[in-house]
Amino acid sequence: MSGKQTTVVRETRAGKAASSIEARVSALDWAGMASGLNAQGCAVTGSLLTADECTALAERYGEDQPFRSRVVMARHGFGRGEYKYFAYPLPDLIAGLRTALYPHLAEIANLWNAAMGIDIRFPPAHADFLDRCHQAGQPRPTPLLLQYGAGDYNCLHQDLYGEHVFPLQATVLLSDPDADFSGGEFVLTEQRPRMQSRAEVVPLRQGEAVIFPVHHRPVQGTRGIYRVNMRHGVSRIHDGHRHTLGVIFHDAK
Repeated sequence: MSGKQTTVVRETRAGKAASSIEARVSALDWAGMASGLNAQGCAVTGSLLTADECTALAERYGEDQPFRSRVVMARHGFGRGEYKYFAYPLPDLIAGLRTALYPHLAEIANLWNAAMGIDIRFPPAHADFLDRCHQAGQPRPTPLLLQYGAGDYNCLHQDLYGEHVFPLQATVLLSDPDADFSGGEFVLTEQRPRMQSRAEVVPLRQGEAVIFPVHHRPVQGTRGIYRVNMRHGVSRIHDGHRHTLGVIFHDAK
Protein backbone atom coordinates (compact mmCIF):
# COMPACT_ATOMS: atom_id res chain seq x y z
CA MET A 1 0.00 0.00 0.00
CA SER A 2 1.36 3.43 -0.95
CA GLY A 3 1.87 6.25 1.55
CA LYS A 4 -1.09 8.10 0.06
CA GLN A 5 -3.34 5.04 0.39
CA THR A 6 -2.24 4.54 4.02
CA THR A 7 -3.13 8.14 4.81
CA VAL A 8 -6.57 7.75 3.23
CA VAL A 9 -7.22 4.56 5.26
CA ARG A 10 -6.20 6.28 8.50
CA GLU A 11 -8.36 9.31 7.75
CA THR A 12 -11.32 7.04 6.94
CA ARG A 13 -10.92 5.14 10.21
CA ALA A 14 -10.61 8.39 12.15
CA GLY A 15 -13.75 9.71 10.51
CA LYS A 16 -15.68 6.54 11.36
CA ALA A 17 -14.47 6.65 14.98
CA ALA A 18 -15.51 10.29 15.34
CA SER A 19 -18.90 9.55 13.78
CA SER A 20 -19.43 6.58 16.12
CA ILE A 21 -18.58 8.61 19.21
CA GLU A 22 -20.82 11.47 18.10
CA ALA A 23 -23.72 9.04 17.64
CA ARG A 24 -23.17 7.45 21.05
CA VAL A 25 -23.00 10.80 22.80
CA SER A 26 -26.12 12.07 21.02
CA ALA A 27 -28.02 8.95 22.11
CA LEU A 28 -27.34 9.55 25.82
CA ASP A 29 -30.20 10.54 28.13
CA TRP A 30 -29.24 14.20 28.31
CA ALA A 31 -32.45 15.28 30.04
CA GLY A 32 -31.85 12.71 32.76
CA MET A 33 -28.19 13.62 33.12
CA ALA A 34 -29.00 17.33 33.35
CA SER A 35 -31.49 16.48 36.09
CA GLY A 36 -28.85 14.46 37.95
CA LEU A 37 -26.29 17.24 37.66
CA ASN A 38 -28.77 19.76 39.01
CA ALA A 39 -29.96 17.54 41.85
CA GLN A 40 -26.81 15.67 42.90
CA GLY A 41 -23.91 17.45 41.19
CA CYS A 42 -23.00 14.48 38.98
CA ALA A 43 -24.39 12.19 36.31
CA VAL A 44 -23.29 8.80 34.93
CA THR A 45 -23.56 8.25 31.18
CA GLY A 46 -24.00 4.51 31.12
CA SER A 47 -21.90 2.60 28.59
CA LEU A 48 -19.97 5.11 26.46
CA LEU A 49 -16.77 3.29 25.38
CA THR A 50 -16.47 -0.38 24.49
CA ALA A 51 -14.26 -2.76 26.48
CA ASP A 52 -11.83 -2.94 23.54
CA GLU A 53 -11.62 0.87 23.38
CA CYS A 54 -11.01 1.05 27.13
CA THR A 55 -8.25 -1.57 26.97
CA ALA A 56 -6.58 0.12 24.01
CA LEU A 57 -6.55 3.48 25.78
CA ALA A 58 -5.23 2.02 29.05
CA GLU A 59 -2.43 0.24 27.20
CA ARG A 60 -1.26 3.55 25.77
CA TYR A 61 -0.09 4.59 29.22
CA GLY A 62 3.19 2.77 28.63
CA GLU A 63 3.93 4.80 25.51
CA ASP A 64 5.76 8.13 25.32
CA GLN A 65 4.71 9.64 21.99
CA PRO A 66 1.04 10.61 22.70
CA PHE A 67 1.87 12.55 25.87
CA ARG A 68 3.35 15.93 26.79
CA SER A 69 4.12 15.31 30.48
CA ARG A 70 3.97 12.78 33.34
CA VAL A 71 3.06 13.57 36.95
CA VAL A 72 3.89 11.36 39.94
CA MET A 73 1.31 12.39 42.52
CA ALA A 74 3.34 11.69 45.67
CA ARG A 75 6.00 14.22 44.59
CA HIS A 76 3.45 17.03 44.74
CA GLY A 77 1.27 15.91 47.64
CA PHE A 78 -1.58 15.02 45.26
CA GLY A 79 -1.95 11.45 46.56
CA ARG A 80 -0.38 8.26 45.20
CA GLY A 81 -0.39 7.07 41.60
CA GLU A 82 0.49 8.94 38.45
CA TYR A 83 -0.97 10.46 35.32
CA LYS A 84 0.05 11.68 31.87
CA TYR A 85 -1.31 14.61 29.87
CA PHE A 86 -1.88 14.03 26.18
CA ALA A 87 -0.18 16.25 23.61
CA TYR A 88 -1.80 17.68 20.51
CA PRO A 89 -2.91 16.19 18.22
CA LEU A 90 -5.10 14.17 20.56
CA PRO A 91 -5.93 10.55 19.73
CA ASP A 92 -9.05 10.44 17.55
CA LEU A 93 -11.22 8.80 20.21
CA ILE A 94 -10.39 11.43 22.82
CA ALA A 95 -10.71 14.35 20.43
CA GLY A 96 -14.06 12.92 19.33
CA LEU A 97 -15.30 12.65 22.91
CA ARG A 98 -14.28 16.23 23.65
CA THR A 99 -15.98 17.57 20.53
CA ALA A 100 -19.17 15.52 20.95
CA LEU A 101 -19.72 16.03 24.69
CA TYR A 102 -19.01 19.76 24.76
CA PRO A 103 -22.16 21.19 23.06
CA HIS A 104 -24.49 19.29 25.39
CA LEU A 105 -22.50 20.36 28.44
CA ALA A 106 -22.23 23.97 27.23
CA GLU A 107 -26.02 24.28 27.41
CA ILE A 108 -25.96 23.16 31.05
CA ALA A 109 -22.93 25.33 31.84
CA ASN A 110 -24.63 28.44 30.44
CA LEU A 111 -27.74 27.79 32.51
CA TRP A 112 -25.61 27.29 35.62
CA ASN A 113 -23.68 30.52 35.09
CA ALA A 114 -26.91 32.43 34.56
CA ALA A 115 -28.35 30.97 37.77
CA MET A 116 -25.20 31.92 39.73
CA GLY A 117 -25.06 35.44 38.29
CA ILE A 118 -21.84 34.76 36.36
CA ASP A 119 -21.64 36.73 33.11
CA ILE A 120 -19.45 34.24 31.20
CA ARG A 121 -21.16 32.27 28.43
CA PHE A 122 -19.77 29.40 26.39
CA PRO A 123 -20.00 29.10 22.58
CA PRO A 124 -21.82 26.06 21.12
CA ALA A 125 -18.70 24.65 19.39
CA HIS A 126 -15.72 23.39 21.34
CA ALA A 127 -13.26 24.72 18.76
CA ASP A 128 -14.48 28.25 19.45
CA PHE A 129 -14.01 27.81 23.19
CA LEU A 130 -10.49 26.45 22.64
CA ASP A 131 -9.71 29.54 20.57
CA ARG A 132 -10.70 31.61 23.60
CA CYS A 133 -8.33 29.57 25.79
CA HIS A 134 -5.44 29.76 23.35
CA GLN A 135 -5.78 33.51 22.83
CA ALA A 136 -5.55 33.92 26.62
CA GLY A 137 -2.29 31.96 26.82
CA GLN A 138 -3.78 28.53 27.61
CA PRO A 139 -2.56 26.40 24.66
CA ARG A 140 -1.74 23.05 26.29
CA PRO A 141 -4.24 20.15 26.07
CA THR A 142 -5.60 18.79 29.35
CA PRO A 143 -7.09 15.31 28.63
CA LEU A 144 -5.14 12.79 30.67
CA LEU A 145 -4.70 9.12 31.51
CA LEU A 146 -4.44 8.18 35.19
CA GLN A 147 -2.87 5.00 36.53
CA TYR A 148 -3.30 3.62 40.06
CA GLY A 149 -1.95 0.53 41.81
CA ALA A 150 -2.61 -1.04 45.21
CA GLY A 151 -2.54 1.60 47.95
CA ASP A 152 -2.83 4.52 45.51
CA TYR A 153 -5.43 7.28 45.78
CA ASN A 154 -6.16 10.77 44.49
CA CYS A 155 -6.66 13.61 46.98
CA LEU A 156 -9.71 15.84 46.65
CA HIS A 157 -8.95 18.60 44.17
CA GLN A 158 -10.16 20.85 41.33
CA ASP A 159 -8.77 20.90 37.78
CA LEU A 160 -8.26 24.64 37.30
CA TYR A 161 -5.56 25.48 34.75
CA GLY A 162 -5.93 29.18 34.02
CA GLU A 163 -8.34 32.08 33.70
CA HIS A 164 -10.70 30.27 31.32
CA VAL A 165 -12.37 27.26 32.96
CA PHE A 166 -15.18 25.18 31.51
CA PRO A 167 -17.47 24.29 34.45
CA LEU A 168 -17.97 20.58 33.71
CA GLN A 169 -15.68 17.65 33.00
CA ALA A 170 -15.88 13.88 32.52
CA THR A 171 -13.96 10.88 33.82
CA VAL A 172 -14.22 7.53 32.02
CA LEU A 173 -13.39 4.30 33.87
CA LEU A 174 -11.16 2.22 31.58
CA SER A 175 -10.62 -0.74 33.93
CA ASP A 176 -13.10 -3.44 34.95
CA PRO A 177 -13.93 -3.19 38.69
CA ASP A 178 -15.01 -6.84 38.68
CA ALA A 179 -11.69 -8.11 37.31
CA ASP A 180 -8.94 -5.48 37.43
CA PHE A 181 -9.11 -3.79 40.85
CA SER A 182 -11.04 -3.29 44.08
CA GLY A 183 -11.60 -0.09 46.04
CA GLY A 184 -10.81 3.05 44.07
CA GLU A 185 -14.26 4.65 44.15
CA PHE A 186 -14.80 8.04 42.51
CA VAL A 187 -15.67 10.57 45.23
CA LEU A 188 -17.21 14.05 45.08
CA THR A 189 -17.51 16.48 47.96
CA GLU A 190 -19.80 19.48 48.14
CA GLN A 191 -18.78 22.30 50.49
CA ARG A 192 -21.96 24.14 51.46
CA PRO A 193 -21.90 27.60 53.05
CA ARG A 194 -22.04 27.48 56.86
CA MET A 195 -22.70 23.73 56.72
CA GLN A 196 -20.64 20.55 56.85
CA SER A 197 -19.46 19.09 53.54
CA ARG A 198 -21.48 16.40 51.77
CA ALA A 199 -19.78 13.42 50.07
CA GLU A 200 -21.04 11.49 47.04
CA VAL A 201 -19.51 8.13 46.05
CA VAL A 202 -20.14 7.30 42.37
CA PRO A 203 -19.90 3.63 41.32
CA LEU A 204 -18.82 3.16 37.70
CA ARG A 205 -18.63 0.23 35.30
CA GLN A 206 -15.96 -0.15 32.64
CA GLY A 207 -16.64 2.26 29.78
CA GLU A 208 -18.95 4.53 31.79
CA ALA A 209 -18.25 8.21 32.35
CA VAL A 210 -19.19 10.40 35.28
CA ILE A 211 -19.85 14.06 34.49
CA PHE A 212 -19.32 16.52 37.34
CA PRO A 213 -18.45 20.16 38.15
CA VAL A 214 -14.88 21.40 37.91
CA HIS A 215 -15.25 24.13 40.52
CA HIS A 216 -18.77 24.95 41.73
CA ARG A 217 -22.46 24.53 40.93
CA PRO A 218 -25.76 26.26 41.72
CA VAL A 219 -28.04 24.86 44.42
CA GLN A 220 -31.59 25.96 45.17
CA GLY A 221 -31.95 27.03 48.80
CA THR A 222 -34.83 28.46 50.82
CA ARG A 223 -33.66 32.00 50.02
CA GLY A 224 -32.80 31.45 46.39
CA ILE A 225 -29.90 29.94 44.48
CA TYR A 226 -26.49 29.80 46.10
CA ARG A 227 -23.09 28.51 44.95
CA VAL A 228 -21.44 25.39 46.39
CA ASN A 229 -17.78 24.48 45.99
CA MET A 230 -17.00 21.03 44.55
CA ARG A 231 -13.93 18.79 44.76
CA HIS A 232 -13.32 15.30 43.43
CA GLY A 233 -10.89 12.45 44.06
CA VAL A 234 -10.44 8.68 44.18
CA SER A 235 -10.46 6.52 47.31
CA ARG A 236 -7.64 4.08 48.05
CA ILE A 237 -7.13 1.16 45.67
CA HIS A 238 -7.24 -2.07 47.67
CA ASP A 239 -5.63 -4.26 45.02
CA GLY A 240 -5.05 -4.50 41.27
CA HIS A 241 -4.65 -1.64 38.81
CA ARG A 242 -7.11 1.10 37.83
CA HIS A 243 -6.90 3.29 34.70
CA THR A 244 -9.14 6.24 33.92
CA LEU A 245 -9.43 8.85 31.19
CA GLY A 246 -10.01 12.45 32.23
CA VAL A 247 -11.73 14.68 29.68
CA ILE A 248 -11.29 18.34 30.55
CA PHE A 249 -12.59 20.91 28.08
CA HIS A 250 -10.42 23.95 28.83
CA ASP A 251 -6.72 23.97 27.96
CA ALA A 252 -3.89 24.91 30.31
CA LYS A 253 -1.22 27.60 30.56
